[in-house]
Amino acid sequence: MPKKTFLVLPKKYLYVLLFFLLKYVAFSQDLEPRVYANVPKKLNVAAFGYVFMDGNVLTDPSLPISDFTLQSHNLAASYVRTFGLANKLARVQVSLPFTFMDGSAMVNGAMVTGSRTGFADMKVRFGINLLGSPALDKTNFRSFEQKTILGVSLVTSVPTGRYYGDKRVNIGTNRWGIKPEIGISKKFSHVYAEVYGGVWFYTDNNDFLGKKMEQKPTYSLQAHASYYFKNNMWVGFNTNWFFGGKTIVDGVSEASEIDNWRVGGTFSTPVGKGQSIKLQYHVGAYTNNGLNYYALSAVYQYSFF
Repeated sequence: MPKKTFLVLPKKYLYVLLFFLLKYVAFSQDLEPRVYANVPKKLNVAAFGYVFMDGNVLTDPSLPISDFTLQSHNLAASYVRTFGLANKLARVQVSLPFTFMDGSAMVNGAMVTGSRTGFADMKVRFGINLLGSPALDKTNFRSFEQKTILGVSLVTSVPTGRYYGDKRVNIGTNRWGIKPEIGISKKFSHVYAEVYGGVWFYTDNNDFLGKKMEQKPTYSLQAHASYYFKNNMWVGFNTNWFFGGKTIVDGVSEASEIDNWRVGGTFSTPVGKGQSIKLQYHVGAYTNNGLNYYALSAVYQYSFF
């Protein structure tokens, strides 16, 4: 059976199309509650998940590209380890997704389809809670009451994803990204409220169809409110906002700034000792440059010392 490939388009259209797909893959799952949660040190958490994404990426209406729809099946594995650093709770997290992606677009009135399969970019997060969260072992942790936590993180996007320099649509981004972030978590009885703010910075992609692609910083804000039940089941409301990120190709600025607001919900329930299942749904509430999609995820999590 012959492989499916995306139609070769004039370059001025390809820059726009590829930019939107890269943003889609890079930012779609940046909606993470409980990143700065108060937990014991020396805790290990292994997680395995599935994410389904479906949506319409709209390019400039003056271009002959419309109804760009992407369906993506993603498998991901992640590992978290907590530890003490200067008597503060710190953690490191590594996650690596594998993607099966199919897309279609209307180009000059004709439907064009294609697919990609492979690893996406790996993410590594290092974080430390500076205030309100000392590094406690599991025995002392039981008597500790969280109030307000102030934490910082550095997230790194590692270019491990499949990338072809002569292809217009890719899973990987062929560049590094780093995001310094600050977060606040506050407990109100059974409710945890959280706010994070960060900025993504990127290295250049020097193999973008034979050209160099630069991207300006992208700013992000997240807010989460989670209600915890007595049996450690919890439900949450999630929202985030991305803006900025204009691209420049060989010195020519593209009309590519984004302004994207997403909302969603999370449900987590224990299923055994140290085990839980987490379900999440989120959808675009407002988009200016595409990214109008929905995502469903299911994650199995196992925690141990």
